[in-house]
Amino acid sequence: MKLSYVYIMAGRSRTLYTGVSTNLQLRVAEHKRHLLPGFTSRYRIERLVFFETWGHIRDAIHREKQIKGWRRSKKVALIESKNPTWADMSEGWFGKTDARAVALEAKADSSPSLRSGSE
Repeated sequence: MKLSYVYIMAGRSRTLYTGVSTNLQLRVAEHKRHLLPGFTSRYRIERLVFFETWGHIRDAIHREKQIKGWRRSKKVALIESKNPTWADMSEGWFGKTDARAVALEAKADSSPSLRSGSE
């Protein structure tokens, strides 16, 4: 069974992005290095502020859609229930290795993970 993740990332202005992936480390690296054109690159969404682990991708997708349907205040409450300071939960994931190198290496080694839209 391959785990799936629902995650929320934020920019400095606390603009939020909710997504789903089967490879959270790769997805976060892609966001941090602005390798995904669109919303997250345009708004410089770079901090992982929340994530949940799911056993099946269909459940993760259902949860992602649920969260995207919420008002911003409810999303903020969810984030702050696990991460009151909005710290980057991926801090230290990449060690001395640049997040871009991690993203490019993982992309070459794996099949594409799921992509999703903003909030």
